[in-house]
Amino acid sequence: MQIHKAKRVEIIIEAPMERRLTDALSEAGITGFTVLPVLGGSGRSGLWSREGQVSRASGMVAIIAIVREERLDALLDAAFTVVERHIGVVSVTDCGVLRAERF
Repeated sequence: MQIHKAKRVEIIIEAPMERRLTDALSEAGITGFTVLPVLGGSGRSGLWSREGQVSRASGMVAIIAIVREERLDALLDAAFTVVERHIGVVSVTDCGVLRAERF
């Protein structure tokens, strides 16, 4: 099987911002992504958990998209318009996909 190069973008952001971020991605032409709940973690503010934290009762979500390299800048520009004003992390890694026509 042939493996095609792609980029995997993972965005972790406050759950209330999920819709705003997915709308921005869609407007940028990014139609394939996955949204996952984030159960907890640690960052600049220290340890946190979805369980029992009143201040972060809604928690965080991870939004994952796999795109061709030529679509990466559009995705990052759209994501940054939302993430820049909120708690969030954006990471980009190289990956390989089997069905390139889907990306």
